[in-house]
Amino acid sequence: MGTIWSARIVDAPTDCAALIETVLARIIAQMSNWEAESDISRFNRLPLGQWMSLPDEMMAVLRAGLDMARLSGGAFDPAIGNLVDRWGFGPGKQAAAGTPPSPPWQAIEMDGFRARRLAPVALDFSGIAKGYAVDAVAQALKTRSLHHFLIEIGGELRGEGVKPDIQPWWVDAESPPGLAVPTLRIALCGLSVATSGDYRRFRMEGGRRLSHSIDPATGAPITHDVAAVTVLHQSAMLADAWATAITVLGPDRGMALATRHGIAARLIGRTSDQAQEYMTPALAAMLD
Repeated sequence: MGTIWSARIVDAPTDCAALIETVLARIIAQMSNWEAESDISRFNRLPLGQWMSLPDEMMAVLRAGLDMARLSGGAFDPAIGNLVDRWGFGPGKQAAAGTPPSPPWQAIEMDGFRARRLAPVALDFSGIAKGYAVDAVAQALKTRSLHHFLIEIGGELRGEGVKPDIQPWWVDAESPPGLAVPTLRIALCGLSVATSGDYRRFRMEGGRRLSHSIDPATGAPITHDVAAVTVLHQSAMLADAWATAITVLGPDRGMALATRHGIAARLIGRTSDQAQEYMTPALAAMLD
């Protein structure tokens, strides 16, 4: 996934790291676009219209991604792999030929535990798979009767139980470098937090910051000045997906959608000389 993981586990057995690596290796083998023989890469190479049976975990993430696409009006889209490659943020060595359908996610058809492409689109789970991996590691630890831990994968975190001193797992939400914003400190106890930001993967072109966050509606990087979006949710996978959707929709539409669905979210926008903070009522209530 192009990132690192860490775990703090109370009374961890000696084989805990191996257990986590096994879980992550399984997810990478299914959902990494950077592995040529992963299930997702093989799916993206299939002839149009050909069905492929998918592993349970990949199918669960695909279902969640398509549900989020419907809910967000396509702002979150798990089938924008060709657009990501076209803008140089994916594993593709060259831009995909042709114009992808709009919206791309509607070109994915599912039937039970199999799926197929109806048009030249490519699945890309970069906006949801890290969160899913956090949830999967947490579930694996619980299966081993480990109930007090903090898991982090590429900035997505999940906390369960408490630390040995009976304190909760306090974490500070990631803030964009160079912007003065209030510290958002969160107690993760049965909660996950995910942050999407334009400072992680971007490039400068003609004095303009090109974010890795692609707007499926335009087929190009987002143009509004969203620096970071942080979302709290019981599911790290859904926190991850919501953060992506809000980032693409921007301050007005994104935070309005999150508010309607009771999502705890904070958005940091860039202005000409400072940062502007937006917060949903659900998050404000948690901080009271």
